[in-house]
Amino acid sequence: QVQLVESGGGLVQAGGSLRLSCAASGRTFSSAMGWFRQAPGKEREFVAHITWSVGSTYYADSVKGRFTISTDNAKNTVYLQMNSLKPEDTAVYYCAAARVATTRALNYATWGQGTQVTVSS
Repeated sequence: QVQLVESGGGLVQAGGSLRLSCAASGRTFSSAMGWFRQAPGKEREFVAHITWSVGSTYYADSVKGRFTISTDNAKNTVYLQMNSLKPEDTAVYYCAAARVATTRALNYATWGQGTQVTVSS
């Protein structure tokens, strides 16, 4: 059973940066990892995904050029570097594991507990 634990959230001013981490443990059959976020009163939305094997990435338009997803395969950890943060980035951020890289949340079988990111204006 794969377990995912996120860390690195917090409070930051607009324009600032944060780096989220997601450590995967246990047996994993996932080939891809994704980051999603959910703001109060809104649906969970895709942020970025990456494949373990070749590190191919894909981003939501809203974060493209500001966020970078990466992996450390030796540590079974995926990161989300978030720069130039905006108040609208405020949300609970979740990492998730999937067999294929996709933007659809329902295709991700395993989820972390989430970490809060708050961006003040």
